[in-house]
Amino acid sequence: MDLKKTNAPVNTITYNKNVIEEPTGNVYEAITIIAKRANQINAEIKKELIDKLDEFATYNDSLEEVFENKEQIEVSKFYEKLPKSHALAVQEWLDGKIYHRNTEL
Repeated sequence: MDLKKTNAPVNTITYNKNVIEEPTGNVYEAITIIAKRANQINAEIKKELIDKLDEFATYNDSLEEVFENKEQIEVSKFYEKLPKSHALAVQEWLDGKIYHRNTEL
């Protein structure tokens, strides 16, 4: 997933309920699908962030030596400015990028 090229909103916006439920015909089913995708996105972002921050990790038991790492701060700021995982999931849903199927049929 390329987080730099997403057009998901950073701020809270109101969506049309009819547009959200259109692919499934049921708003609750649509919300469940979006929530599951948001959990997947959140796990991907968290893993990516931890991997990047591990590059800067210093394994020192001394609490006296606390220093700032500029690169680590820049990485953290980048991830703080990203849209939230639920906003990314809703945008993917609206763009038709989420595959779903009803297994009960």
